[in-house]
Amino acid sequence: MNKEEKVLGQVQIANEVIESIASIAAIEVDGVYGMAGNVTGDLMKLIGVKNLAQGVKVDVEERKVKLEVFVIVRFGYEIPKLASELQTKIKTEVETMSGLEVTTVNINIAGVFANGVK
Repeated sequence: MNKEEKVLGQVQIANEVIESIASIAAIEVDGVYGMAGNVTGDLMKLIGVKNLAQGVKVDVEERKVKLEVFVIVRFGYEIPKLASELQTKIKTEVETMSGLEVTTVNINIAGVFANGVK
């Protein structure tokens, strides 16, 4: 910080904001069908309310972030490769947008979407 910069106060980022950033980053990765939600989230979608933080759990402690991400993948994608891409994309986006350090991005494959498979 140079001499002319003044600290005017603190900036706090709500966990929900970090969850939203991670969720949006995840669905941008090719091979991800969507985020795994819960019954409440699924009911909210039915009435038109979008939850951008769906499928992400965040733990922030002293400017370090740990993330648990739950995704549904498209059939035919190599899961280990996709998980690695997810970890990199989510870590980069959360760190860039929040200024926090991401120490852990655990990817949980909650399902597989196979369009047209019966």
